[in-house]
Amino acid sequence: MERVRTGGYGPDPAQERIALAFTTAQAVRHEGRSGGYRNEVLSLRLAGAVGSCAVEPGALPATALDECVGATVADLLDHPLLPVRIAALDAYLMYVCPHTPDHGARPYALPAGSSLYRSRARARAVVDLLPAAGPQRLLVVGVVNSLLERLRERGTAYTPCDLKGGTTEWGEPVRTDALAELERCDAILASGMTLGNGTFQQLLDHATATGKPLVMFAQTGSAVLPRFLGAGVSAVSAEPYPFFWLDGGPGVIHRYGGTR
Repeated sequence: MERVRTGGYGPDPAQERIALAFTTAQAVRHEGRSGGYRNEVLSLRLAGAVGSCAVEPGALPATALDECVGATVADLLDHPLLPVRIAALDAYLMYVCPHTPDHGARPYALPAGSSLYRSRARARAVVDLLPAAGPQRLLVVGVVNSLLERLRERGTAYTPCDLKGGTTEWGEPVRTDALAELERCDAILASGMTLGNGTFQQLLDHATATGKPLVMFAQTGSAVLPRFLGAGVSAVSAEPYPFFWLDGGPGVIHRYGGTR
C-alpha cells in the first residue's frame, strides 16, 4: 500500500477514481455435497480493471458502495474498512499490473460446465502449484471442499482451518486458529480472503522466517498477492472477477510461481 501511495507502480493513486462499486452474493450447494455456503464480494472498477475483496455475508455497511463511487484510490486506501482498502488496492494493481505474461502470469484454461465441475478443475490448477515431493503436512487456510478433495486424491495430509469452524465434507474438524497450527505444518495453502480479514501478514511472516512454501489461491486480491512472490509467497492462483461460479462457460485463471 505504501508503494502505491508513493507512486512506486506508476500512476498517482490520488488521480485515479473508482467509477463503479458493486457487490456479488451467491449461495451454493453442489449436488452430492452434504452442505452449502454463501459468498459475498465487494468489487471496485478502475477504468477497465476490477478489484475484489470477499466479505462476510451481510457485514458490509449499506453506505460502503456510495463511499467508494467517485472516490480516488488514494482516498480508499485510507478507508476505515479493511475490505474496501484491499478492493481498492486490488483494482489499482489490476490496472497497472494486469494478469499477463509480461507480469509473470501463466494462463490456465477452465472448462465449461457445472459449478462443481469447474470448481474441481480449478482445484487441480491450485493443488498443482504445491511442491511435487510433498508436503508431509499441509495447513489449508480457507476450506474449499473441492481443494480438499483434490488433496485427498493426491494423498496429501492436511489440517483444515477456517474462521467459520465446523467440519469438512468428510467429517474432519475444521480448526479456527490457523496461527496455532503453523508450527505443525511444513507448507501452507491459503485463501486470498486472509487479506480481507487481516490474517495474511502472520502467514507471510511465518513463511518468510521458516522458508516454508506459501501457496495462495485468490479471488480476493488476485492482483495483490503476485506482488509478494519471492518475498514469502511461493505461488499464486489468481482469479479476477468474474469468478468461475458466475458463469458456466469456459474461463481462465492465472498462475504465478510454483515448482512444476
